[in-house]
Amino acid sequence: MIHRIERPHEREVVLSLLDPTVRAWFEERFDDVSPPQAYAIPYIHEGRNVLVAAPTGSGKTLTAFLSIINELIVRAKAGTLEDRIHCVYVSPLKALANDIERNLNRPLVEIYARLEEEGFTVGGRDGVPEIRVAVRTGDTSSYMRQKMVRKPPHILITTPETLSLVLSTTRFVERLRHVRYLIVDEIHEISGSKRGVSLALSMERLQEQTSEDLVRIGLSATQSPMEEIAAFLAGYEDGEMREMHLVEIGAQRSIDLAVISPVSDMTALPYEIVNERMYDTLKELVESHRTTLIFTNTRSGTEAVVYKLKERGIEDISAHHGSLSKETRLDVEERLKNGEMRAVVTSTSLELGIDIGYIDLVVQIGSPKSIAKAIQRVGRAGHSLHRTSVGRILVFEENDLVETMVLTKCAMEGLIDRTDIPHGSLDVLAQTLIGMALERRWDVDEAYELVRRSYPYRELDREEFLEVLNFVAGRHSYTDSGIYGKVWYDPEEGVFGARRGTRMIYFMNIGTIPQEVSYRVLLEYGMPLGELSEKFVERLQPGDIFLLGGKTYELTSVRGNRVYVRDAHGRK
Repeated sequence: MIHRIERPHEREVVLSLLDPTVRAWFEERFDDVSPPQAYAIPYIHEGRNVLVAAPTGSGKTLTAFLSIINELIVRAKAGTLEDRIHCVYVSPLKALANDIERNLNRPLVEIYARLEEEGFTVGGRDGVPEIRVAVRTGDTSSYMRQKMVRKPPHILITTPETLSLVLSTTRFVERLRHVRYLIVDEIHEISGSKRGVSLALSMERLQEQTSEDLVRIGLSATQSPMEEIAAFLAGYEDGEMREMHLVEIGAQRSIDLAVISPVSDMTALPYEIVNERMYDTLKELVESHRTTLIFTNTRSGTEAVVYKLKERGIEDISAHHGSLSKETRLDVEERLKNGEMRAVVTSTSLELGIDIGYIDLVVQIGSPKSIAKAIQRVGRAGHSLHRTSVGRILVFEENDLVETMVLTKCAMEGLIDRTDIPHGSLDVLAQTLIGMALERRWDVDEAYELVRRSYPYRELDREEFLEVLNFVAGRHSYTDSGIYGKVWYDPEEGVFGARRGTRMIYFMNIGTIPQEVSYRVLLEYGMPLGELSEKFVERLQPGDIFLLGGKTYELTSVRGNRVYVRDAHGRK
């Protein structure tokens, strides 16, 4: 059942729930509680499921974490803080995961300093234990993964795909036995795709592992319909939706959004000229603002924009996307946050929730393809509730011009696209059943009920479930398909489990994002730069010069799955 929270709590009511040390820190840092905090924190404090929908910059992240930090500090002061994972935070983007880690460690350091002022000793054998925060994503080294198994963080930050992976990892899953809180950030972004379907199953798998009911906390931009996203987060128990409390802060941030054409008449000029004028216009926009965030719709587009603007004399500009190395991405994020960048060009990796410092202009090149995405991206500018977000959509094609005009009108009128959650995706179910088999031997009825507890599969027919199970077990009629069983299944006893050799296949193919073989790119002396797709590498010859991260590199050699390059600064 979904309950709408209609009234905010008074400031004193919210702050009275906090430990004195945490309260003193909060009052020093913030003048008042934000609207999401006033509505939601008392419910989270009571251990209730809550979905918070509010505009960018309204304090949603602290709303989710404050009660959890408070509980951990109380336990730490009392000497009862156990070495286990108390909270799992799921982010749709690795960049957002890294940002959340930084933004959690900062207040924790400040709270430790206050504890020491109060006479406590922090750290050491006899002191107040420090709260550990760690990120586990595809970027996490094997050393750090092993370290987390030996000494787990109190707060684990991860992505949907990595959560699926750790739930099938025998040693690490033991660390999830006593998780109390599950936070899903930017849930509107995840729930509308098969990534969300997979996450819904992972949430139920996590619930199956834990010794008590999870406190589910969702953070979302304003979407439609919020009730369905709330149901997605809640899931089902014994055929009934779990209780969920919905906070919807309706105040939309002020937006200054406009569509710009680089020429007065696109139909009168060749495409090449319009395209070049577009870059000239973009240069003028960057030069007339302090820090500009530029969105493209593809990674190749990101590289091209950086290169073209550098040609036009724009300095302190960088690319940011998922094919760049972790070190490169973190460096760009840190420099952007510190105000050291004139412009950053990205595809999707900086559009969600990340604290990227002062941005006074967002430029979208071409149509963002949805109203919600336009609002989300423009919201990166003026990243606080009471500031106006300034955005410009720069178009150089006729079709995009028409589409973006309609889209902008809808955004200014507050009309939002509907989030459509996929239902009953059998390919995702097949993958999940293999992952579940890696955990342990399952009773078929038990597995079927777990799957049906997730929102996308609440109406899954048992026969369909068994067909998928037979398929992944190789017990299907398509004998000439070449598909062999990844699990064993005994229909008479009604049990199934993993076959030998399945673990590596599962780990190499996890997730619902289409995969392609990638090559690591390294400078001649071994410094990692990022990745290139196999199709792109196939076309390269030694001596060829290409773009990565907005910089030019010359290919020297390809060895195995590694591409070695040298700096080709200034060369075409």
